[in-house]
Amino acid sequence: MTDLPATEWLTVPDLVELLGLTPSKVRRLIEDRHLVGTRRDGVLSVPASFLRDGEPLTELRGTIILLTDNHFTDDEIVEWLLVPNDLLDIAPIEALRAGRKAEVRRVAQALAF
Repeated sequence: MTDLPATEWLTVPDLVELLGLTPSKVRRLIEDRHLVGTRRDGVLSVPASFLRDGEPLTELRGTIILLTDNHFTDDEIVEWLLVPNDLLDIAPIEALRAGRKAEVRRVAQALAF
């Protein structure tokens, strides 16, 4: 994984506290692709920007599934979402947060091989 922009990372215990869920329900959110994380220093962590108002960003799941279908690993998905993209002029996660879901997914779909 390349160097990522400065990002606040949340571990499963952080997510449990923030979302008010059990650890198994937090893991289920990750398994069901509502969230995606990567191991940082051996600990599964999710970027804080993947949440809004104490919940997983609703626009994120379809994009995660699309990238998974395009054979991206979880590490590659996190990197793609966080690193500024020339076609979007900002990081895809920031475009999703700004309501540009269709545009982000068009760019992600173009990555298919």
